[in-house]
Amino acid sequence: MLALLTTGIVFLVVSGGGWGVGVRSQESPAPPGSRFVCTSLPLEATSAGCPLPAVPIQGGALTPEEELKATVLQLRETILQQKETIGNQRETIRELTGKLTRCESLAGGADGKSGPWRKEYGKTGTGKDTMGDLPRDPGQVIDQLSRTMQSLKDRLEALEHQLRVNVSYAILPNDFREMLQRRLGELERQLLSKVAELEDEKSLLHNETSAHRQKTETALNALLERVSELERGNSAFKSPDAFKVSLPLRTNYLYGKIKKTLPELYAFTICLWLRSSASPGIGTPFSYAVSGQANEIVLIEWGNNPIELLINDKVAQLPLFVSDGKWHHICVTWTTRDGMWEAFQDGEKLGTGENLAPWHPIKPGGVLILGQEQDTVGGRFDATQAFVGELSQFNIWDRVLKAQEIMNIANCSTNMPGNIIPWVDNNVDVFGGATKWPVETCEERLLDL
Repeated sequence: MLALLTTGIVFLVVSGGGWGVGVRSQESPAPPGSRFVCTSLPLEATSAGCPLPAVPIQGGALTPEEELKATVLQLRETILQQKETIGNQRETIRELTGKLTRCESLAGGADGKSGPWRKEYGKTGTGKDTMGDLPRDPGQVIDQLSRTMQSLKDRLEALEHQLRVNVSYAILPNDFREMLQRRLGELERQLLSKVAELEDEKSLLHNETSAHRQKTETALNALLERVSELERGNSAFKSPDAFKVSLPLRTNYLYGKIKKTLPELYAFTICLWLRSSASPGIGTPFSYAVSGQANEIVLIEWGNNPIELLINDKVAQLPLFVSDGKWHHICVTWTTRDGMWEAFQDGEKLGTGENLAPWHPIKPGGVLILGQEQDTVGGRFDATQAFVGELSQFNIWDRVLKAQEIMNIANCSTNMPGNIIPWVDNNVDVFGGATKWPVETCEERLLDL
């Protein structure tokens, strides 16, 4: 009834000449006329020199029958101890098998139908939920996954160590040992693969964060440079009037604004340098709006219409042509007496007329805008009427300048700022992406004509 798990056999020899107890191998022949009483011993017991029952061979105080009976009792006790040892070893094997099954269930189930790593750890499998709800922060996700996988690896290592301590690999079937080693190897490879994948994701997140930070810093630096440029004020130009306003796009948000306003006027002269190649029409170089009248003074070239001068919403068409992409000097004069007006281009008078809002004084307290036509005071711009190009030397006088004075300004022989609105840097603000730049000298502008 006993399974022989060892290579050593304890035997009792009874013969006519006497009896004795010994150990022999399974291959050694039995002496003739001998009888054997066998019991199984663990392999390590024989290899370690496990002591045999002390049974005298000959010449004891007891009779041979009593000595034989004592020896049989000792052998029976040994058999019971071996049975108990085998039972304990079987219990240990069952416990280790249960632990291995639970470990395999964490890796996706022992049936092989589920993958070793599931998208939602512990939620779809039958194993223990070791992950829980993952935090939303990517850094915390990576850290928590790393801690969980390290815990699983530690548990596997402890399981393997317990196997080595509690049970001898010699008493396990070869197939079972190989399956156990294979399972442990697969789980370890899966853990290492997942750790490598998470490290790659962490690296990608770090790179994306660095790129976003660099982009943000670049934008902030550009804004700081722009603010510094505005704060420098007059120091950006050689002289307070040596600048131009650039309006490169036809939009409803790029414009310049004159800080000063106009008093009540009965006559005026407005002169400026401009350069534009926009088509059709250059748009609105300037407009002046007051409460109740958005078109108090407007110079505009809209669509295929000629350049027009509006005063109190009354219109005069001017014979000016400036959409060739070159610098031109433009002046318009007006007086309330009979509504007389004049138009000059590059110092030359090209047109004159009358009855333009006669006897109407220009109202004070309005808003002067460069580059946009106002539908309300200071706003409600129309992109189709916006000026595209560059403006400089915008000056206003409260009288009608003589033709010679206008010629001298246009040919750079006289620098005469306006007595109502002079062209100086601290009197002009720009908005929406319009910029102020150093302007070419008057002589350079003349060469452009």
